[in-house]
Amino acid sequence: MIESKTLLKLFDQAIPEPEIELKHSNPLELLVATILSAQCTDERVNKVTEVLFKKYKTAQDYAKADPAIFEKEIQSTGFYKNKAKNVIAAAQAMVKQYQGNVPNIMEELTTLPGVGRKTANVILGGWFKQPAIVVDTHVKRVSKRLGLTESEDPEVIEKDLQKLFPREKWTKISHQILLFGRYSCKARSPKCEGCKFYQTCISKGKW
Repeated sequence: MIESKTLLKLFDQAIPEPEIELKHSNPLELLVATILSAQCTDERVNKVTEVLFKKYKTAQDYAKADPAIFEKEIQSTGFYKNKAKNVIAAAQAMVKQYQGNVPNIMEELTTLPGVGRKTANVILGGWFKQPAIVVDTHVKRVSKRLGLTESEDPEVIEKDLQKLFPREKWTKISHQILLFGRYSCKARSPKCEGCKFYQTCISKGKW
């Protein structure tokens, strides 16, 4: 396995300033966009939220949303019935328990409907600037290909990456890995030619 210092250096060279591709201007927008992004591209979500965020500006707005209308508004993101249910229920919980604010603590975030550790870590790291490792399908795939974990379990992978990298690097490195997986180390036909990690990649030669 590549040493963590080498990995950090290579990822900084490959993706020096990783940014969340879900468009947002506050933690509520990021939360809603992240829920909608499940099994959907960020590009599609951004098209939907461009309209959605003009109508729904507060947790109270979402909490009072008509489920049937909201479903139609987010339909193109897929799994819209479940997503609508979760967004509205999460907003209602925030209004009831947190004065309409998005919590900035993992244990509180994960009590919200539709919010697991992955979504919570997106919020904590992406908006509240807390050390947080997001483990999505891309992070899982790249971590296994580079030998950073042997697990299939997102929580175990999160812990493995936490042990490997300094706490202050968690948010940045996990987002770098995510973007690397999204655009280079793809599930099918990864771009191995010219890859900075090829020489030490334990999965090289499999494609």
